[in-house]
Formats: sequence, C-alpha cells, structure tokens
Amino acid sequence: MDRLIYTAMTGARQIVEQQATVANNLANVGSTGFRAQVDTFRSVPLAGPGLPTRTQVQDDTVAADMSAGTIQTTGRSLDVAVQGPGWLAVQGANGKEAYTRDGGLTLSPGGVLQTHGGMTVVGEGGPITLPANASFSIGQDGTVSALVAGTTPAIVSVVGRLKLVNPAPKNMLRGDDGLFRQSNGAVAQADQAVIVVGGALENSNVNVVEAMVRMIGLGRQFDLNMSILKNADSNAAKATQLLSMS
Repeated sequence: MDRLIYTAMTGARQIVEQQATVANNLANVGSTGFRAQVDTFRSVPLAGPGLPTRTQVQDDTVAADMSAGTIQTTGRSLDVAVQGPGWLAVQGANGKEAYTRDGGLTLSPGGVLQTHGGMTVVGEGGPITLPANASFSIGQDGTVSALVAGTTPAIVSVVGRLKLVNPAPKNMLRGDDGLFRQSNGAVAQADQAVIVVGGALENSNVNVVEAMVRMIGLGRQFDLNMSILKNADSNAAKATQLLSMS
C-alpha cells in the first residue's frame, strides 16, 4: 500500500511539473532559435529505516531538443541564423560568456551589436561596434561588413566577426535566463566551421502538434494517478472496517 500511495502521489505532482514544461515550450513557439525542453520520469527509492517499500517519482530535465528549426528569410541586414550545429556567443547579465541561437540582432545607442534582449554580442576580438550612417551585412563565416553611405567609390570595410562556437550538445545546459552554457563552466573556443545565414532567422524547433498530444497524454496520466489514490483510500477504508469487526 505504501508503494502504491507514494508512487501515485509523487507521480501526480511531477506530472504537473511536466505540464508546466510543455506549456513553456508551447509559449515559445514563436521565440527565435528556441530549443524545446525535454523531461523524463525516474523512480527514486526513499532511504531510511522503516521505509523499504516507499518509492517516489522524480521529474528530470534530461536536456534540450537540439534539432534545428526552420530558417526564415527576413531580409533584415542584422538578422542572422546559424545553419546546422553551432551557437552565437553573447555576454550574459553576469558578464560571462553564454550562447544562443537567437540571431535577431540590433544596435545599442552607442552602435554596439546586441541581441534584442540587450546582451552584447561577442566578437572574436571583443564587442563589435558598428559605424553610424552605414549599411551592414553578415557573411557566411560571421564576418560583419559595413558600407558607409556617401563614399565614392563604395568601400566595404570589415568591422568584426561574430564568435561562433560548436560545443558538444551533451555539454550544453540551459540557464534560468534561457541562455546556454557549458556544463563545466568553460568558455567555448571559436569554431571556423560554423555557418550562418545573413538576413534570416531560425524559428523555434517546438512541434506544436507533438506538444499538444503530450499535454493531453499528461492530463490522462494525472487522472490515472488520482484514480489510484482513490482506490488506495477505498482499500484502506475497507481494511479498517474488517479490522474493527474482528
């Protein structure tokens, strides 16, 4: 009876947590470069004297789904999408390097290349500052070029190069800020093999249909655990009646 109650009780609690995960994935269907979160269940025996039969269900965040999203052309010069494996390096709120697939870039008032969230984009030589009154383009290798208006003949100058990295997916962990970092805390080295597409953005890799089916399945699992708890309560009540009669 103990095993039944603990398994059903903790299972129902963890199903609610997984529903929140699926809901978060669905909420980020329109988020550029978003990687869906993947969770799983595992059983954990409760250690201690007198509790050999009690087992609880634990929800684990296994990893993020690293499959690529579709690339959509925007025509905006500061938009960039990583094609295939790889990441853009940015400076997190704590000043340390982090990684993202969100290539919707913009300029700060001082001309520094940033993400829409205000995080400074890391270049191979540090932050990239773009000149005023210039048109920009981002090459396949991450090279940022500028063409100053009014110059004759037209002179294209390279102002920097995006730092593109490609750590092993198993070593990447998502932080509370949505950015990824290496699990060992090390800074990833630039990888010249990473390719980007200028004037485009990568869509979220969340599959809406699969997420909705998953949500329905979790709802049914929650109802099943509630039924198990009701049956356990009914069995306990009947056992109490039998014991009182004897």
